[in-house]
Amino acid sequence: MATLSELLRGRTSLPDHDVEWLHLLVGDWQLIADLSFADLVLWVRSTSDRWEAVAHVRPTTGQLVFVDDQVGRVAEDRRTRDLLDEAAAEQRILRVRQVQIEHDHQPDQSVREEYIPVVRGGHVVAVMTRHTNLWTTRTPSRLELTYLATADALCRMVTGGEFPHSSAPTGLRRGAPRVGDGVIRLDVDGIVTYASPNAVSALHRLGHLGEVVGASLAQVVTDNVRETYPVDEGLPLVVTGRQPWRTEVVAGGTTVSMRAIPLTEAGQRFGAIVLLRDVGELRRRERELMTKDATIREIHHRVKNNLQSVAALLRLQARRVPEGEAKDALREAERRVGTIAMVHDQLSQGFDETVDFDAIAQRGLNAVVEVAANGAPVRTITEGSFGRLRAEDATALAMVMSELVQNSIEHGLGDTGGEVRISVKRQSDERGQPMVVVCIEDNGKGIDPARRPGSGLGTQIVQSLVADLQGRIMWEGVTPHGTRATFTASLRPVT
Repeated sequence: MATLSELLRGRTSLPDHDVEWLHLLVGDWQLIADLSFADLVLWVRSTSDRWEAVAHVRPTTGQLVFVDDQVGRVAEDRRTRDLLDEAAAEQRILRVRQVQIEHDHQPDQSVREEYIPVVRGGHVVAVMTRHTNLWTTRTPSRLELTYLATADALCRMVTGGEFPHSSAPTGLRRGAPRVGDGVIRLDVDGIVTYASPNAVSALHRLGHLGEVVGASLAQVVTDNVRETYPVDEGLPLVVTGRQPWRTEVVAGGTTVSMRAIPLTEAGQRFGAIVLLRDVGELRRRERELMTKDATIREIHHRVKNNLQSVAALLRLQARRVPEGEAKDALREAERRVGTIAMVHDQLSQGFDETVDFDAIAQRGLNAVVEVAANGAPVRTITEGSFGRLRAEDATALAMVMSELVQNSIEHGLGDTGGEVRISVKRQSDERGQPMVVVCIEDNGKGIDPARRPGSGLGTQIVQSLVADLQGRIMWEGVTPHGTRATFTASLRPVT
């Protein structure tokens, strides 16, 4: 199904600012649907001069009307077209008390329809229809009456170009309150005229034990805020209902998320609604996750430091050993430990157990060239990308890359220098699992016939690690001269 942006830009000639206004409306109209206990459908006039539905939302508080999504529907019957045209032309809300809606797989429904023009800057951008299922009609409670009155006020604001609020903050945190979480209705002075049971419970968890209706919400909240907790500067705007803002209050051992929606008529504020949700448990889990992430990063940081200490000890020991095989072995061990430390260093800077392996490969490549080239001119070329890898794969791949590049420089290029080319290709195996094919090629003297691959310690390490990665490795000569090592490795999926 096409997105709202694609539908608006592909089927209408609305300018960008009107498209953005409809995005704001659709981003907030779940509130109206829940308060109305009704389905909402957004209609726009297409370039072919037809009314087409581009968005549809169902209530979470009551019986829905449309089982099938209405997006893409064209207003074909004359009654609907005439009502949409009239609402748009007169810029006023039209109500049809009762209509029968036919369904393919269920009995016909008795529905009340309302046609609400969406106005921005004095002109009609679209028409929003509200469809209420009359099957569930019964004697309304005070909650339902308050919800419906508030929904009617918001619909009038939509027609007056006063809703949605363009100044409302974006980038919402998780746990933003909805109608079902708790609703408080305020008058123009910030006095509570109605509070739903869930809203009362949320205020009680903040520490307020008295009556809520008839009290000042600002007074109720501020009396329970402790000085030990930071107070959001937007709190006064929310608890008085003066601005469309969001905030969080920490008190009584819990956290309550609050959102204010001012209610206006002809530009004059006559009250507000405040949505509340107890997000204490949600925030506690978020803090636990942050603590775990910080702990894991700290562990990687300490492992890296310990490995660097081991590498330093090996380096000190190598300085005390005379030139020969023992000194070379200590240097090789120091390099291998340093390669593993480099992976843990990268992991300590991230927020999960995956790393950008391209950065690790480049750092490792630079380190190997600096040590192994021994002053000879060595040029490296890298093609392709590894992307993000799991930590388990990154450590093994870093070791394999380090050993193969080291062999290319020391045994292939020697003191004369040359070029090392690394090509990387990500693909899928026959089972659809991710894998990588890496080719490391030099233009050195080529494979020594007297020394078969696999006889050295470094090559044996490479073969063992490639086998652990469920891959294969192959060495071959390059025309006119040089050596190419190609290996494959199966990768764990990055989730």
